[in-house]
Amino acid sequence: MGHRKKSAPRRGSLAYLPRGRARRQVGRIRYWPEVETGPMLLGSAGYKAGMTYVYLTDDRPNSPTYGKEVFSPVTIIDVPQMMVCAVRAYVETNNGLRTLTEAWMRDPPKNLRRVFPLPENFDPDKAFLKIAESLDRVKEFRVIMCTQPWLIGLKKKPDIIEVKIGGGDIKQQFEYAKGLLGKTVRVSDIFKEGQFIDVIAVTKGKGFQGPVKRWGVHLLPHKSRKTRRGIGCLGPWHPAHLMYTVPRAGQMGYAQRTEYNKRIIKIGSNGVEVTPKGGFLRYGVVRGDYLMVEGSVPGPAKRLIRLRHPVRAQRLPVVAPQITYVSVESPQGK
Repeated sequence: MGHRKKSAPRRGSLAYLPRGRARRQVGRIRYWPEVETGPMLLGSAGYKAGMTYVYLTDDRPNSPTYGKEVFSPVTIIDVPQMMVCAVRAYVETNNGLRTLTEAWMRDPPKNLRRVFPLPENFDPDKAFLKIAESLDRVKEFRVIMCTQPWLIGLKKKPDIIEVKIGGGDIKQQFEYAKGLLGKTVRVSDIFKEGQFIDVIAVTKGKGFQGPVKRWGVHLLPHKSRKTRRGIGCLGPWHPAHLMYTVPRAGQMGYAQRTEYNKRIIKIGSNGVEVTPKGGFLRYGVVRGDYLMVEGSVPGPAKRLIRLRHPVRAQRLPVVAPQITYVSVESPQGK
């Protein structure tokens, strides 16, 4: 008899279980970093346009290609100006943070009515007065911001996100939040070129897939009974229980993911200068403010990408990279 294999490495990662669909298409941020400077907004959002590539000078001191021109793939994120619609104050309770009150702007964008009912005849001064009376109880301030896709020609509903105000003390954050209410914020007011950021988004959805594609298991021999694109055994007779580690068919993709420390290569105000000939596939032309991020980001084109100051910050100086070439060749012609 020949040698019989007694073990084999498992296929696929058990890091993200259960593998189900995300509840919302807008990523959720559960943790905000602590910053020393401030007060300042700790995040923003934009729409993924597509990818291209650049040549830049490697400025990493410990890199073997330091000082040389290197190739780097980049992602272009279309970041229209965001409207600060409301200020929300949180107090700490035994059950965690709870909302004390929130102050809405007097005339929020009408397109927000497509998302939820807007407060009518709201007086923000009364809400700010209530916050000022209980300022000693307030733990933190966050602002409710909405995207404005109509500014860049996207036929999408506005997305609502909540962004924490970091840095400074509570009084400084309160005054800073009052000054932001009803105003628009640009991405250049929050991030800098050369800075590392965290990217939160929902990945591409693949639908219902079998164990071969979903987990990467090997195909069974061609004479297998019933199927080849399945698994050989669901588990032992005893214990008569189906273990969660067994690869099964199910939903693949459309899950929230966070990518840490993605470097900002460039922040610009004229997206035409980085748009390929004919526009990005399934997106079009980037017209306004944009963010050029090193590497890839989760999700398809037009998906909302949430941006956050890094929680695992790199101890490197924030220096804008020196770009020597940006490819604007049409991907359709390749």
